[in-house]
Amino acid sequence: MCWHSNSKKSENATSVNSDGNTTTDTTVNSIEPVMITVQGGRFAMGSNDNNNEKPIHNVTLSSFKIAKYETTQAQWQKVMGSNPSGHKDCMDCPVTGVSWDNIQTFIQKLNTLSGKHYRLPTEAEWEYAARGGTKSKGFEYAGSNDVNAVAWTFANSRLTTHPVGQKEANELGLYDMSGNVFEWCNDWYDENYYAKTPENNPKGPATGPHRVFRGGNVASEPAKSRLAYRNPFQLGYATLGFRLASSL
Repeated sequence: MCWHSNSKKSENATSVNSDGNTTTDTTVNSIEPVMITVQGGRFAMGSNDNNNEKPIHNVTLSSFKIAKYETTQAQWQKVMGSNPSGHKDCMDCPVTGVSWDNIQTFIQKLNTLSGKHYRLPTEAEWEYAARGGTKSKGFEYAGSNDVNAVAWTFANSRLTTHPVGQKEANELGLYDMSGNVFEWCNDWYDENYYAKTPENNPKGPATGPHRVFRGGNVASEPAKSRLAYRNPFQLGYATLGFRLASSL
């Protein structure tokens, strides 16, 4: 099920800023995403909570851009001419039902239409951005230690996806990095990759059982929306969405 948007136009999304004020972003469902520049830097990736999040290790990333919001059903529809989401009555909600390969086709078409070079974020870029980059305050979730303030999870979602940007943003102004839908990354998954990852701009292993996805979703327990959480299992595509990135 998908929660209906209260906005009058699917092109608009009401967002809550870090200062508690609301703004309407009229480009949320334009064909191209609203991009946030993430200043490169060094951070401690991983955690000691689960084995596949160990060891905590230092990663240094170059600057890049990442989408302010998860890709919406409206954006997918405009590029692909169809909507694979299970419920199509919420065009401001993140698109779901998309495989990693489906997204590569979407990206190719979007790049042709826009003349730009969008891609999926690497797993390291995703976690760095979710943590707030150089502005990180060390929260457990993307923008807060209170999961309900920043994420739609099993505990508060009524098992429905919600329009993007309704929860509070993180330190970089990114929305829904925790919760709403799991987000595909570019990397292959390897539960032991952290023990052998290069420090500078890691791209993930050469192969794996499935691609990485991060962030938790509306049907998962709040703990799976932790910034370091790595899902060890392949999920059905109905629970998966994505946001775009680009290099500088």
